[in-house]
Amino acid sequence: MGDDSQKSSKELMLFGRDVSKIPCFRSTMINGIVGGIGCGLTYFLFTSRVKAATDVSVGCFVLISVGYWIRCRYKYSKNRFDMLRLQEALINKNLYEGTELERDLDSAEKVDV
Repeated sequence: MGDDSQKSSKELMLFGRDVSKIPCFRSTMINGIVGGIGCGLTYFLFTSRVKAATDVSVGCFVLISVGYWIRCRYKYSKNRFDMLRLQEALINKNLYEGTELERDLDSAEKVDV
């Protein structure tokens, strides 16, 4: 029973998905929030206008979050694609090891180089 209550308290559902399982979500939110607060405070220190500083803070949060999200997801997708290609290459290496096809592929690689 104790494990179930701890497990359910750590879940945060957003549009039917657990946000803790979305890659890049946590780091994107942390960077967006910190950047937004930093931009807002800096603007407030120079102008002393509260509403404008709040607007700048929200705008910076959105821009930083979107930018970081795109960058992080691109890197995640690229890593995932590379890992799938590597897995396929390792499977093929095991399948072709010691066969005629492996010798043909090795000789073709030597000709290309």
